[in-house]
Amino acid sequence: MIYLWAFIVGGGICVIGQLMFDVFKLTPAHTMATLVVAGAVLDGIGVYDPLIRFAGAGATVPITSFGNALVHGALTELTNDGWIGIITGIFSITSAGISAAIIFSFLAAIAVRPKG
Repeated sequence: MIYLWAFIVGGGICVIGQLMFDVFKLTPAHTMATLVVAGAVLDGIGVYDPLIRFAGAGATVPITSFGNALVHGALTELTNDGWIGIITGIFSITSAGISAAIIFSFLAAIAVRPKG
């Protein structure tokens, strides 16, 4: 059943993103930013962690999980280290993903020569 729920929840998040493109005519940047903020807000009010426990990869793979990770790290470090933890906490969980995005983007830019 976990695979079914992961598919339904992850697919539902993707459907919301597609509706933002098609119905609301948002740009990819606006859609991505909205989904990241939605994930952050859902984590801030305590809804995203139960969703992850329920749907597994269906909730951790989409872009909403990045917003969740930012807020989750900030809130965790806030309780451990005080106010400075808000700044350091956003990087504690997401640093590997951010680093990978930078490194692989750089490598792709070296390997691929754009036409024009």
